[in-house]
Amino acid sequence: MIEKYISPGQKIELKAVKRTNQKSETNIDKAYTTRVCDIISEDRVEIFMPIEQSKLILLPVDGEYEMFFYTESGLYECIGRVIDRYKGNNVYILLFELETNLRKYQRREYYRYSCALDMDTRNLCEEEVKENEANNGGYRLVPGLPLKRSVIADISGGGLRFVSDYKYDKDSFILCRYHLMIKGNSRDYEIVCKILDVKELPNKPGEYEHRVQYMNLDNDEREEIIQFIFDEERRNRRRERGY
Repeated sequence: MIEKYISPGQKIELKAVKRTNQKSETNIDKAYTTRVCDIISEDRVEIFMPIEQSKLILLPVDGEYEMFFYTESGLYECIGRVIDRYKGNNVYILLFELETNLRKYQRREYYRYSCALDMDTRNLCEEEVKENEANNGGYRLVPGLPLKRSVIADISGGGLRFVSDYKYDKDSFILCRYHLMIKGNSRDYEIVCKILDVKELPNKPGEYEHRVQYMNLDNDEREEIIQFIFDEERRNRRRERGY
């Protein structure tokens, strides 16, 4: 299946997956460009070790990277891990294991991960809305206001989609409260969101799908959510492999 999209010689770009307190012999903010050497299996590919200014870039074994494949049918991405590096036929090779499924990359969008997670929501009260307008996005939340239950249907680094038996108005602001398991730890999130779209589910009268954008999410929280998505995809892929 992977050979349907990827073939030897194609350009590939690598960017290290950011982690808290990550230390590496490479710059995690830098993208490295190289080419596909060979397709070993559905889960493993060989790529040529990147070279810059005539010097090999020794990407570390066990390092995880976002892999962007430039193919004839568009740009595809996945997360891969370096499991070996060696020399063959007088060239230096990196062996990658693909840890997430290959997917079409949308340049201006965050990848949305399908899930079913409990979430509580409520409208921002008038006081909170005024606080936001006065401070240009500096939300100060009123504690103890009642929340209503909903279910997250997909989540990304830019927003989420949820389903509920109540309806919010488009362009209104709501509070979303949920938690994610990240590296075995429960992390709570309390995020102000804007309703981008709302519609009644075609086959479920009285149930509504809402699409929202985060409004007060800081970069660290965004990276945590993206890390959660990567980890969940990795678990799903391992289950598909049977281990």
